Amino acid sequence: MVIALLAATSWPARANDSAAELSIGGLQLVRTKDVAMASEDLRIGLDRVSVRYEFVNQTSKPVTLTVAFPLPDIDLSEAENIALPSSDPVNFVAFETKIDGNPAPLTIDQRAMVGDKDVSAVLRQFKLPLLPLGDREIRVAELPAATRTKLIDSGLLMPAGMSDNGRQQYTPGWITRTSAVREQEFPPARTVVVEHQYRPSVGTSPDTVLRSGLRGSAALRPEVERYKKEYCVTDAFLAELDKRAGKSQDNTAKLQERRISYVLKTGANWAGPIRSFTLTIDAGSDDRLVSFCPGRLKSSAASNGRQFTASDFKPDADLKILVIGKF
Repeated sequence: MVIALLAATSWPARANDSAAELSIGGLQLVRTKDVAMASEDLRIGLDRVSVRYEFVNQTSKPVTLTVAFPLPDIDLSEAENIALPSSDPVNFVAFETKIDGNPAPLTIDQRAMVGDKDVSAVLRQFKLPLLPLGDREIRVAELPAATRTKLIDSGLLMPAGMSDNGRQQYTPGWITRTSAVREQEFPPARTVVVEHQYRPSVGTSPDTVLRSGLRGSAALRPEVERYKKEYCVTDAFLAELDKRAGKSQDNTAKLQERRISYVLKTGANWAGPIRSFTLTIDAGSDDRLVSFCPGRLKSSAASNGRQFTASDFKPDADLKILVIGKF
């Protein structure tokens, strides 16, 4: 999320210059012992995430399963800090899918939640959007007083400070939960190719706390250690960064950060491990530095550290990818 600590130090970037990434992943199946994943080819880029799956029905009968693509929850109290890749209020990552090469429609379900309570009906009663962003933003001051009171009493509007003229301001207090769902039939003893792509939510910062001129700060040490742990930053990575950025406290090299989070481990509901798994990271330029925790994944020799493979792979951790360079 937005690095609040840095806003309180001498780091020159303001909090509003940064945007937080959302964790998005791949397709999820209802847990089954009948359908195995023969292969998964995952490409994660700053512009697009694409995945090609090969599923095999291991039984002698057709198997029909619910296939879901859960979009990340949007906490509207923090929405202004989140990088949303599309202005579509429902399919806000421009998700598309194909089955055996043919476009496959999905039913998109969207709900507003306050805790465990579904409050979608209340919003629809007042003809208010479940994801009020951009030109669909709710102008609370323009709502009828009775509507505003109902929303406040229902926990849908939360106090958000005072205006310049001393009036109480409010912000939406619900979480928007969205998922795309379809019923998919897997014929017996046959491979079904499922492909999908979407625009990722990319976290951005106009500088990086890992620069030599910043990471020596005592105030920033906890944040630097968090980066090292979450992205498995190596000494070699830092040495190359220092070569490019120098030791000045100012960002004279104009290096920036991009961050992508990908939910990998929660989708493993198929039978057995993934027989063949390939991950390709596309940083948009070979000159950019990339760091992440590969776990059991092995780097392909000719890929310049951008392609990783594994056999009989069972995801046990999610991916957090850090890209540093000029953009």
